[in-house]
Amino acid sequence: MTDTELDSTIRLNPTTWNLGFHYDQAQLRPAPRWLLTVAGQGSIAEDGALLHADDMAAQMALALANVESLLAGGGMDLRDVTRLVVYVTDMDAALASYGALTERLAALGATPPATLVEVSRLAVPGMCVEIDATAGR
Repeated sequence: MTDTELDSTIRLNPTTWNLGFHYDQAQLRPAPRWLLTVAGQGSIAEDGALLHADDMAAQMALALANVESLLAGGGMDLRDVTRLVVYVTDMDAALASYGALTERLAALGATPPATLVEVSRLAVPGMCVEIDATAGR
């Protein structure tokens, strides 16, 4: 591997099935100067109230928007995300609503390594999506 290769992100995808979901199986990046860790974000309003109870697609979109807001606060965007974890309470509904994530990722050309995990419940009643992220620049 050359120094030039290590100056930019190297996308590692030995197969291509994941590309439709807009994530890479792995990425090799140079060490960031800044590392931003984002706690799980849900469909939560500024006053702490849950919005869009039991609406997977709406919650997914707002949870991602909340992640993006925190990224922006750190001078970053979705292209800087090195790890994205999406927790859902219903995998079938999540897969049916996943366009809320992939459309935003595709718009920026972001393909962060990602994991989609079904859990039995989340901390707030009615919450069906929570997204956490790690980003670096």
